[in-house]
Amino acid sequence: MITWEAFLQGLYITILGVSVVFGVLIILALAMEGIGYIERVLTLPKKPKKEEKVKVKEEKAEVPKVEEKPKIEPKKLAIITAAILSYIAEKNAQLRPLPFKRKPSQSWYIYGLQTQMDEVENFNYELGKW
Repeated sequence: MITWEAFLQGLYITILGVSVVFGVLIILALAMEGIGYIERVLTLPKKPKKEEKVKVKEEKAEVPKVEEKPKIEPKKLAIITAAILSYIAEKNAQLRPLPFKRKPSQSWYIYGLQTQMDEVENFNYELGKW
């Protein structure tokens, strides 16, 4: 029969153990959150101050936009794309399905099991258990 003192001691140990586990988990969560915050601060570009924003806006307003012509005309691009797609389709049509391999006979599987059982029996004999 369990005494009242033993029951309370077990309860205290359980509460202490659970508290330690959750305390360590909270510390780990805070550490990961802190590492993530430091990484975000170090990797994000610095935001310009208000005065710098005004200067950047003024500079952007002065630069006229120049429309760049695409390097390849759309018609030629369409022709090249169609040629590539037809080549890929032809390659896929030439592929043949792989034949299924036949399942090997069960004799090797059974032989392997029998060998393992023999090793266990020999081991037991060597220990003198049988």
